[in-house]
Amino acid sequence: MHDHALPPEVIRIALEEAPDAMLVVDANGTIRYANQTVTELFGHPHGELVGHGIEVLVPERFRKAHTAYRERFTRDRQVRPMGGHRLELFGRRADGSEFPVAISLKTVHCPPEWFTVAAIRDMTTHVRTESKLREARDQADHASLAKSRFLATASHDLRQPLQTLALLNGALRRLVTDRPAVTDVLAQQDHAITSMSRLLNALLDISKLESGAVRPNTTDFTLGALFEELREEFSSLAQEKGLGFTVTPCGESVHSDPSLVGQILRNLLSNAIKYTGQGQVQLRCLHQDPGLVRIEVLDTGLGIPADQLRYIYDEFFQVGGPHNPARQGYGLGLSIVKRLVTLLDLRLEVQSEVGRGSVFALTLPISQRATAATREMAPQPRAEAVPGQVRILLVEDDAGVRNATSMLLRTEGYDVTAVASSTEALEQLRGDPRVDMLITDYHLGESTKGSEVIAAVRTRLGRPVKAVLMTGDTSSAVRRLPPDPHTRIASKPLNADELLRLLRELLVAA
Repeated sequence: MHDHALPPEVIRIALEEAPDAMLVVDANGTIRYANQTVTELFGHPHGELVGHGIEVLVPERFRKAHTAYRERFTRDRQVRPMGGHRLELFGRRADGSEFPVAISLKTVHCPPEWFTVAAIRDMTTHVRTESKLREARDQADHASLAKSRFLATASHDLRQPLQTLALLNGALRRLVTDRPAVTDVLAQQDHAITSMSRLLNALLDISKLESGAVRPNTTDFTLGALFEELREEFSSLAQEKGLGFTVTPCGESVHSDPSLVGQILRNLLSNAIKYTGQGQVQLRCLHQDPGLVRIEVLDTGLGIPADQLRYIYDEFFQVGGPHNPARQGYGLGLSIVKRLVTLLDLRLEVQSEVGRGSVFALTLPISQRATAATREMAPQPRAEAVPGQVRILLVEDDAGVRNATSMLLRTEGYDVTAVASSTEALEQLRGDPRVDMLITDYHLGESTKGSEVIAAVRTRLGRPVKAVLMTGDTSSAVRRLPPDPHTRIASKPLNADELLRLLRELLVAA
């Protein structure tokens, strides 16, 4: 047999040149061996440490505790793996300076003595890197918080002028119905305002999702009410393009975030209508695997080539590229959908054929508490309300939005009292408590919230007056507001038709 044992000289050289500082310490804590790396790391001349106590390499403030630990380790003789990554271990150089270390210990028995072998590693670079990473994380967290604050402010402030334009446009369209040329100009203006609103909403939505400002609020909810909202919201848009729009009643109860699921379906429906030149768009739900509901958005539109399917969720990508005659919008809707689907941990599938249309399918988990007996039936169409002499108290601190809203409501025959603050609202009620409905902005000044105004007005009147809470803030703070059957929340910018429809529905609600 061949002897594969290394010569003792090779072993000695390997130990001397080891990348870690190597020490051999006896049971009394005396250094019996120190390799060359100890000299380089601690600054003591080679061989000088032999015969000295190990505590000479320990900072003075730790020596008493280290002696007790060493004696206990010698008794227990347990292997101690490399430690020190949490900065609790330090070494002391010959010049008195300190540096973080990681140490691995093992006891060995050479009869009649026991020795401790220590491997010591300089952690200065590691600690410096960790410190930089921690600083970078802190900066990133600070930047994310600043971005979230900016988005909350921008979401409100950028929507205010758009809200003013939308309401003024609605008021003008109602005042000049007998002048076709002016009506056509206003219709084009309304289209431009709508496009601006959609782009702003999309950009803010993407920014909030990227910053982590959107947090899911999952709960059990029925799809029937959401489907009815979508039917009312998209029927007129489909009708304007001459498309059929069918919403199949769905009574399933699911578990997810109803607001974010609604946002996903709105983007899918908007895209379906946008890219369908003729035919129809359909929204329906189907049973799939046990415990799952499949929501499908179907269209008879352009369809998506197979080689472009992988790109449809990219920002600013649009099927057919810049030469597509049906190109509209900015290609952000599906990018938002993808982010929301990932955030909610859902599944989204797409099937498409050029010239025949597409099917986008969203799969949701069924609510654990859902039963056939409790499934919601599709809501019946609501009755329309006539303004008559309905008295509305409007609380809005932005003068432009306040004046535009007042003009629109008065054009429709409502009796409107407009004020700028909660204080003015309560003072107005002191003189005349006759109010049928309250409309208030969510952000009023620096500290007052519209929800607080609603509560204060109801307390003053002693009854649950119906209220519309208008907001350009789409943060989780608004979504966390408790459910209130007498209050509707409307996101700015809201066009005139949407606002008036919301008022009529609220007036006839129980």
